[in-house]
Amino acid sequence: MIDSVSSKTYSKTEVINLLLFAGLSSGGSFALWRKPKSNVLEFILDTQNQSEKTDLNLEEASPGFIVHPFEDQEDKKAFFIQASQYLKLDLHQDLTEENLPEWVTSIISPQEVSENSVFEGLISQSSKRTITESEGDSKENFLNLVKKGIEQIKSGKLEKVVPARTKKLELKEEFNLGLSLHSMLQAYPNSFVNFFHIPQVCTWMGASPEILIETKGDYFYTMSLAGTQPSKGENPLKTAAWTQKEIEEQALVSRYIVDCFKKIRLREYEEHGPKTVMAGSLLHLRSDFKVDMKKTGFPQLGTVMLELLHPTSAVSGMPRKEAHDFLKKNEGFDRSFFAGFIGPVNISGETSIYVNLRTASFHEKEVILYAGAGVTEDSDPEKEWEETELKCQIIGKFIQNPST
Repeated sequence: MIDSVSSKTYSKTEVINLLLFAGLSSGGSFALWRKPKSNVLEFILDTQNQSEKTDLNLEEASPGFIVHPFEDQEDKKAFFIQASQYLKLDLHQDLTEENLPEWVTSIISPQEVSENSVFEGLISQSSKRTITESEGDSKENFLNLVKKGIEQIKSGKLEKVVPARTKKLELKEEFNLGLSLHSMLQAYPNSFVNFFHIPQVCTWMGASPEILIETKGDYFYTMSLAGTQPSKGENPLKTAAWTQKEIEEQALVSRYIVDCFKKIRLREYEEHGPKTVMAGSLLHLRSDFKVDMKKTGFPQLGTVMLELLHPTSAVSGMPRKEAHDFLKKNEGFDRSFFAGFIGPVNISGETSIYVNLRTASFHEKEVILYAGAGVTEDSDPEKEWEETELKCQIIGKFIQNPST
C-alpha cells in the first residue's frame, strides 16, 4: 500500500495571488469574482493576447466576462473576456495544490508566488499614462455640480441627476493585491467582489452592491437600489430611518424599471420592496423584480432589458437623456468603466451583470476611486460630498490598508 503524501494547505490570500500572477503573466485578459452571498471564487483566463469585443446578445454569447463602459458605444459592443480556462474554488474548503488545475500551476507554483511578483506584474501592466488633475478631483467642482443639478431640477428640466467624482490614492510598494481582495471578500459578503484585467485597456477592482440584470434558467431578475446612509448601531437594518428625499430617490429608480417593462408590454412581473439592505458599511433602499421568461414568452429578456436599463437612473438620472447630457457637459472627467456594467455571461448556465460601482482603476503607482450621489430637489451639496467620501472608502481603505 502506497502512503499518500499530504499536500500543503495554502491561505486564501496565497491562492488569490497565485491566480492573479497566473493571469498577469499569461499576457491575456482575465477576471476573478465572487457573487453576493456565495462562497465560490471564480476565475477565467482568456488565452488570446488581443482584447476582444462582442455584441450585446447575451443569450448567444459564449461563456465569459463582459466589460462595458458608462457611455454607450457607437459599435454597440462591449469588451469580452472569453473563458478559455475556467476555475472555481470553494472558499470554505482548504485550498491545496491538488485543488488547482495544471494550467495554473504550470505557469508558476504556489510556493514561488510572492507579494512582490504580483505587485510588479500589476504595475508593469497598469496604464502608463500620466494622470493629470481633473475637475473630478475637486470638492469645489463637485459642490458646484450638485448646485447646478438642483437648479435644473427646480426648473423642471430634470427629476434627478447623479453627479460623480474621483479620488486618487498612491499605490505603495507594500500593497498586497491578494490580501486586499481577500479582505474585501470577507468584509462584503453581499457584494459582487471582482477584479478584471484587459491588457492595454484597463485594470479594475470593486465590490458592487447592484445587479443590473440576471438570468437563471427561466427567470429574469433586476433591482432598484438607491438611497445611502452609514450603518450604525447593533441592528442597523431594523433601526434605519429614511428621509423623504431618499425614499423618493429610490422610488424614481423603481419607476424607471417599470417604465422599461411597459415599453416592451411586459405586464407580468413580481416586485418586492423597498427594503433596507446592507452593503459593507452602508445601507441602501432596494426593490427586487422577477420575471418568468418562459411564462411571459420573453426568452431574450436579459439582452432586451440590458439595452433598456443601461445607464440606469441610479447612475445618471431622470429623464435619462437630459440627465446624461447634463453630466457630459458639466462633470469634467471621463467615467470610463465606472457606472458601466460588468459580470459573468453564460457561466454554469447563469448570466449575472452588475453595475460597476464601489470600484477603482489601477494605473502606474496610482489608483483612481469613483463615487456618485443621487441629487434631488432636497439635496444638500455638503451631504452629497460626504456620501461620496463614504463610498470611496468602501474600496479605498483596502488599498491604503489591505488588512483593514
